[in-house]
Amino acid sequence: MLIRRPSDIPPAEITDERLYWSRRDFLSALGVGAGSLAVGAVTPAVAACSPSRTDAVQGEKLTPYEDVAGYNNFYEFGTGKDDPARNAGSLRTRPWTVSIEGEVGKPGEYAFDDLVRPHPAVERVYRHRCVEAWSMVVPWMGFPLRDLIRRLEPTSRAKYVEFTTLNDPAQMPGQRRAILPWPYVEGLRMDEAMHPLTILVTGLYGKPLPNQNGAPLRLIVPWKYGFKGGKSIVRIRFIESRPQTTWNVAAPDEYGFFANVNPEVDHPRWSQARERRIGELFRRKTLPFNGYADQVASLYAGMDLRANY
Repeated sequence: MLIRRPSDIPPAEITDERLYWSRRDFLSALGVGAGSLAVGAVTPAVAACSPSRTDAVQGEKLTPYEDVAGYNNFYEFGTGKDDPARNAGSLRTRPWTVSIEGEVGKPGEYAFDDLVRPHPAVERVYRHRCVEAWSMVVPWMGFPLRDLIRRLEPTSRAKYVEFTTLNDPAQMPGQRRAILPWPYVEGLRMDEAMHPLTILVTGLYGKPLPNQNGAPLRLIVPWKYGFKGGKSIVRIRFIESRPQTTWNVAAPDEYGFFANVNPEVDHPRWSQARERRIGELFRRKTLPFNGYADQVASLYAGMDLRANY
């Protein structure tokens, strides 16, 4: 596994202090422990829990915060890479509720804080690979999805987990155009959802998750292309059959359900063999499963990964 423990990370690989607050400074600045937090000021899931673990991708530098927060695919706010950062200020992330539905023992409408707060925050530095052949290395803050799944007690009929994101054209100007069939829907097989690398994200760089990155709650599955990471999630549904996911519906010849990073399978309009890390001049070789093959390849044993793209 290509990670190192914090004691092995050289200072040169830690981002500038201006961008990455120390745990003590971050919590102090948010006023944690001083009573209550101002409504809407911060993401409580980030503020209330300090990171319990930090992973770093060996030999790779973090992508600067400005790039992570300023270069995004979030079509609900526009198709340009800088559109989300420019337009996402209209998104209101408080109050926020997430509906839990389907084959699950504890369905209901959960307030964001009630859904997230019981789960201690962890910090995971993951490669983030876009199907358009650009990539980043991002320090996400959140918690393993499997922790929430266990708490919600899915039934034996739950084979897939479906994620639906906010559909509100008044807040999301990109939804005023039929760019995609709204709302945005993604899904995972249950074993993928239960894998320890799969996380629900509430922050990045030790800060609350910016609107343009999917606030207040998004999915990250690091061995898959970035479009699998639904943003601004409002519904999680446990179902028996494979869900109809947005990009697979919109362009089934280009975007499959599994979306595992496979450099041997080209997108119909470009190669996936190499990628451009944001901030670097030259392209680098794309790694199978985005570099996480040792951890996740066994999930797909016996499958034709060229057909099941």
